[in-house]
Amino acid sequence: MYQPREQFHPGQKFGIELGGTVLSFERVVDVLRRQWPLIAAVVGGVMVLVFLYLLTAKPMFTANARILMDTRQTQVLDKDSGINSALIDTGYVDSQVEIIGSDDLILSVVRKLRLTEDPEFNGSQPGLVAIILGKVTALFRSGAPASREQLEHAVVETVQKNLKVERVLTTYVLSLSYKSASPDKAARIDNAIADAYIVGALEAKYQSTKRASEWLQQRSAELREQATASDRAVQTFKAENNIVGTSRGLMTEQQLSDLNTQLVQARTATAEAKARLDRIEAISDKDLAQPTVTDALNNSVITRLRAQYLDLAGQYADWSTRYGKTHQASVNLANRMEELRKAIADEVHRIADAYRSDYEIARSREATLEQNVKGLVAQAGNTGQAQVKLRDLESAADTYRNLYNNFLEKLQNATQNQSFPISEARIIATAAKPDMKSSPKTVLALFGGLVGGLCLGFGAAFARELLSDVLRAPGEVEDELGVKCLGVLPDIRPASPVQKARALLPSEGQSPRDKEPVISSYVVDHPFSRFAETLRNIKVSIDVARLTREVKVIGIISSLPKEGKTTVAANFGHLTALTGHRTLLIDGDLHTRSLTRELAPNAKTGLIEALKDPRSFGYHIQRSSETGLDFLPSFVVSRMVNSADIMASRAMADLLSVVREHYEYIVIDLAPVMPVADAKAVSHLIDAMVYVIEWGKTTRSALQESVSGAEVIQKKLLGAVLNRANPKMLKRIEAYKGSHYNSYYVEGA
Repeated sequence: MYQPREQFHPGQKFGIELGGTVLSFERVVDVLRRQWPLIAAVVGGVMVLVFLYLLTAKPMFTANARILMDTRQTQVLDKDSGINSALIDTGYVDSQVEIIGSDDLILSVVRKLRLTEDPEFNGSQPGLVAIILGKVTALFRSGAPASREQLEHAVVETVQKNLKVERVLTTYVLSLSYKSASPDKAARIDNAIADAYIVGALEAKYQSTKRASEWLQQRSAELREQATASDRAVQTFKAENNIVGTSRGLMTEQQLSDLNTQLVQARTATAEAKARLDRIEAISDKDLAQPTVTDALNNSVITRLRAQYLDLAGQYADWSTRYGKTHQASVNLANRMEELRKAIADEVHRIADAYRSDYEIARSREATLEQNVKGLVAQAGNTGQAQVKLRDLESAADTYRNLYNNFLEKLQNATQNQSFPISEARIIATAAKPDMKSSPKTVLALFGGLVGGLCLGFGAAFARELLSDVLRAPGEVEDELGVKCLGVLPDIRPASPVQKARALLPSEGQSPRDKEPVISSYVVDHPFSRFAETLRNIKVSIDVARLTREVKVIGIISSLPKEGKTTVAANFGHLTALTGHRTLLIDGDLHTRSLTRELAPNAKTGLIEALKDPRSFGYHIQRSSETGLDFLPSFVVSRMVNSADIMASRAMADLLSVVREHYEYIVIDLAPVMPVADAKAVSHLIDAMVYVIEWGKTTRSALQESVSGAEVIQKKLLGAVLNRANPKMLKRIEAYKGSHYNSYYVEGA
């Protein structure tokens, strides 16, 4: 059973196919089976190119030297700097890589080793490829001979092309590799480049130090004169403005600082005197005999008087209790106590007068100091402009003096470095003569060619498959239509045009064994062929469907003309008739009538006449003597413009209703779906349809367009069949089924 057509979304399927196909393992295997000749051809071609390269390539030898960037060497003369190690910027190391491969450095090596006279570089012994390239490039150059500079420049480019300089991982080591056809020459040139780099670095440092020393010497002399002039200007300005300096600054500034200190102390003393005066005035109105007042004053006289007062108060309390307050002794004690109170009050007033006197003295001293400060401030204001100018002169003098000292120190260091220059690089590995060639690497080239060929082959195979819009596998048909693929029919057409003509028009004198098989009755001559077995599978699928519903009228359709649906319909009719079932084959393609021309070319009546009187359809039937197949041809004088209306007419329904009573299988060869609407019009009268798709020719877009526009056809589809498959490619694709898979297919009758 096929899936309901509501689950089929042609646009969605087509979009996924274009947007990016999800490749399963089975799909990959299918692609490899179909395209393995292409993969093998690509791999073979790549391997041939690799072998040609290995046979023609010149063996090359590579020598290697290594240079270390070491900053510790520069600290030999700078032991007091306090720097034990210094990190080199990675950008500096990368810059050294460019310096080693620079034109000037390589040119010095070329001149030192006289490489312009070497046949490997001057082109005196060119190879075949070099001769061809020279002839081609000569077409674009002037005929004048090359100058010495041009020859040297060409050699420099050749050396740079064979030289490889790189940093070793994240270290400060530079690797110099030079490739040459001679191992001795490779080592000699590599060592010469390393030596030239070391010498060049020393020479560059010497020259830069020399230029720096000359400039520092000149600049130091200028700064010395400027510093002397600045000091002289400072002293002259001080003399002109009577500015005297001390160890603590200017004299006026020192006096002002001292007065400010005394003024702060005087203000503090005034505040303390004022606080004591306010306190004594605050307690003068209180009971002076109270302990808090006495303790606050902390005066020995008041303390003594208060002690006497307390003794009398105790006696007074005792006697007044014992004899009464009016007793003369009690009265005397009370009078004595009052006298002590007055004595305490007098002492407090005396202390207050002393505090007031101290306060007045402090205020007077503070006022005097403030007056003195104001006088000094006024005096400092008069000389402020001169001091500002003086500070500017002193600042300029200090600046020139510091600059002079710094430049003098740098001059001494530069002079020392000039006399003993040290490079930050040293050779840690000298290039030795290589024992083995570095290129071409035979094993690597063969392995790379094999892997590259496989990658290219796989890429070409998958590109051919994914970019191809045709159908070749049953799974692809099922994905596109959503119905079961009932099989793959091999191509049974004659190989040559002559054989095709003999098949269509066999001579009467030939025996059945001698004549070429007619493709419309191929199953009769080849009943055990794959073609016949695939048609039997279609019949089995129809029989299975008949178990659940009535399936008598079977339509054979295709998307486009010439896909082989007529051949499939004719052979399917013969096959069912051979099995003993009453079978009727109808030519329903009123446009081309190809089935009529092949099976009954002399017919004068047929489907159109039967539609006029369905009960008399038997008068228009032609029966095959070999299989007993009944065939209802289509005879029309000219092409009909209303063929779709005829196929969908009530008369067609009546005719099919009548023939259903007489036949078990009614096979109708319908017109293609895309060019005309006949199949869509008659689809409601058909029980099931079989879709014929030409293998490797019918495109997905054509199939989608034809099926998506006919929902009735989608619902009636029983299955699809791939027709006209290449037999040789089928064997290659189905090789995984084993060598005995085709043993059941016998081409002979």
